[in-house]
Amino acid sequence: MQYISTRGTAPVLDFEATMLTGLARDGGLYLPDHVPPMKQSEIASLAGLSYEEQAFLIMRPFIGAAFTDAEFREIIARAYAGFGHPARAPLKQLAANHFLLELFHGPTLAFKDFAMQLIGQLFQAALKRSGQRVTIVGATSGDTGSAAIEAFRGLENVDVFILYPHGRVSDVQRRQMTTPSEANVHALAVDGDFDTCQALVKDMFNDFTFRDEVGLAGVNSINWARVLAQVVYYFSAAVSLGAPHRPVSFTVPTGNFGDIFAGYIARAMGLPIEKLVIATNQNDILHRALATGGYVTDGVKPSISPSMDIQVSSNFERALFDAYHRDGAAVAQLMDELKSGGGFQISQGALEFLRETFASGRASEDETMATITRTAQDTAEVLCPHSAVGVHVAETYLSATPMVTLATAHPAKFPDAVEQATGIRPPLPERMADLFDRPERVTRLPNDLAAIEAHIRENRTA
Repeated sequence: MQYISTRGTAPVLDFEATMLTGLARDGGLYLPDHVPPMKQSEIASLAGLSYEEQAFLIMRPFIGAAFTDAEFREIIARAYAGFGHPARAPLKQLAANHFLLELFHGPTLAFKDFAMQLIGQLFQAALKRSGQRVTIVGATSGDTGSAAIEAFRGLENVDVFILYPHGRVSDVQRRQMTTPSEANVHALAVDGDFDTCQALVKDMFNDFTFRDEVGLAGVNSINWARVLAQVVYYFSAAVSLGAPHRPVSFTVPTGNFGDIFAGYIARAMGLPIEKLVIATNQNDILHRALATGGYVTDGVKPSISPSMDIQVSSNFERALFDAYHRDGAAVAQLMDELKSGGGFQISQGALEFLRETFASGRASEDETMATITRTAQDTAEVLCPHSAVGVHVAETYLSATPMVTLATAHPAKFPDAVEQATGIRPPLPERMADLFDRPERVTRLPNDLAAIEAHIRENRTA
């Protein structure tokens, strides 16, 4: 299995190099040169298997020779050992043909744990074998950062620096990043919004002198291994509901497009997904792009679902690559227009491809709050605001085909919004009960590339 860049000029890499590289040197994102299909009989055989065994069978074709079967099984077992539910990603029924996929039973109570716990173990195995040391830099709107710090804290051969927008994450999200005491992990509060943090990380990757000096690696959803890990729970949910013998639809609350792109890969592998629905909050650039054909940034509006407060959805570039028939030059041109002018127009043919592939919808702040209230009253299921965005949008697409909405975070990560909507303040799990008593360790930095690079140089342990 070989991996190619969405912008067409970066070196072709194998899985391990792709994972350790993160962002391609031409600024693009890596994708497999082909998606290996699964036969219907192979999909059917997943029924009844543990989540770990499903993960092995689904991901194995993408790994190539990077790890032996025994090594990869052991990596998967370590990745999911700390999850708080034996099913890892259990389904709950909300209504006739509407199901909630609970993705918040990992160590940091968010769906990012499925990918980050795995990628932490993959990195550790690869770096231990090679003796190499890397500096991981990531941007977060809340959940990626805490999941990355949790996955890499205390591991050898790795320093981790996570940039998050100062004052724009929940208190629980912030404390999950700032309270770990291990010397190899660092939380950086940056003046600006998530798009500011994401742009700084991309600029660091494009500063090749700095990149090579510190051994830069990335674990944002730009990293292909992140997307691959998320493919698994689409299969596990669909098979539980009768796939491949009947189709299933999914609604995905998304800001950076990585989670729904994993569903796109699952469908390309042969999973019978009828609808893939993009659910956005008031920062609805993805919904507007599909509706109008114009991908135009409009400023980030802070919301009660802060992990979706994004205007530059990095993984959308991967979808555009296929929509433009894998023409790297065309994608590079669009990304140049986005960076220089704040947007671009999607060609008619590419827009038709995207509309055939994805549906979309949005939820206002009032609609999100009302969905949390109503769902708690009707089903006793307490939703986080992001999951509520998904449920609200999914309800407009319900049909005879089972619909699965991805519940991306535990409600206790956003207690203020949930309490306002339901009168219930959701408690943290017992293992996190002292989170607000732990001392914080954080550095506040300006939106200044040179200052942040200098801080990383001075504070990595290598």
